[in-house]
Amino acid sequence: MNGARQALLLAQWQLRRQSTMLPLLVVVQTAIAVATVVGYGLLVGDPPPEVAVFLATGAPTVTLISVGLVMTPQMLAQSKLEGSLDWMRTLPVPRVVFLLSDLAVWTLLALPGMVLGVVAGVMRFDLELSVAPWILVAVLVISLTAASVGYGMASVLPPALAMIMTQLLIFVVLLFSPISYPAERMPDWLQQAHEVLPIEPMAQLMRAGLVDDTFSVPGRSLVVLAAWTAVSVGGALMALRRRA
Repeated sequence: MNGARQALLLAQWQLRRQSTMLPLLVVVQTAIAVATVVGYGLLVGDPPPEVAVFLATGAPTVTLISVGLVMTPQMLAQSKLEGSLDWMRTLPVPRVVFLLSDLAVWTLLALPGMVLGVVAGVMRFDLELSVAPWILVAVLVISLTAASVGYGMASVLPPALAMIMTQLLIFVVLLFSPISYPAERMPDWLQQAHEVLPIEPMAQLMRAGLVDDTFSVPGRSLVVLAAWTAVSVGGALMALRRRA
């Protein structure tokens, strides 16, 4: 059995195993996207166009990051506690195939909320987007990076600590990350921290993909995203092999 078929079968098994929870997961991440638009909209009132663009493009980014950094490690931690992760590790499947199938599942689950987040932002702020032809690639990169970081974190940390970290991360993402507002509004030390974290590059990539005629992606952002994805995927693979 080749690797592609193995990955597809594992992804199908994961989707079927969580079939009772999937509708709720989609509803939750959709609510996060819409609430981000509506909630921030209530705070700023009737924003000028430049602020509205940040809010509208920030909502889908928050959704993708939330699924990857919060839901992915939470579900992996749950799998550890119930023993299903240990059972899957006994299967004669390469660890990289096992990991890629899980990342594919979480990437797919993030897409509905992301799309509705964009729609909510456009309708709420009456915007006209200039969507880049590479937007789908951008979405996949953001979702893969977030999911790989979350997966790597949950693979290395004990389940209880991973759960706590997800609560901290969602707090940081919503309030202290330059996703729905420019980085210049943050203190210098926080701006410097985000220069090496993947959150700001994810937001820049999404913003440039949705408003291509106004924003662009700095080369540094692509390097940061690639580095975080490589390190987190590598860390997750090492953890899977060590504990097999």
